[in-house]
Amino acid sequence: MQGVIKSYDPASKVGVVTDDVARAEHELAPDALEGSIFRMVRQGQRVIFDLDDQGLATRLRLGSEVDLGTPEWITAGGSTT
Repeated sequence: MQGVIKSYDPASKVGVVTDDVARAEHELAPDALEGSIFRMVRQGQRVIFDLDDQGLATRLRLGSEVDLGTPEWITAGGSTT
C-alpha cells in the first residue's frame, strides 16, 4: 500500500499512516521501521507499507508502486462533480 504519515512520535515510536486508496488510518506496528532505511518518519512523508495480520502498518519503505488505479469510492458513486 502507499500512503502518507499522519503522525509519528520518535520517542515512543507510535504513529499513524493514512492509505491513499481507502483513506483508512493504520497505526504503525512497533517494528514498522526495523530493517528499513528510516530511523524515524515525519508528518506528511509518503511511504509504501504492508499491513500485518492485526491491521498494523509494517515494513515502511520508500519508492512508488505501479499505478494504484482510481479509488473505489470515486467509481462507486459515479460522477464526483
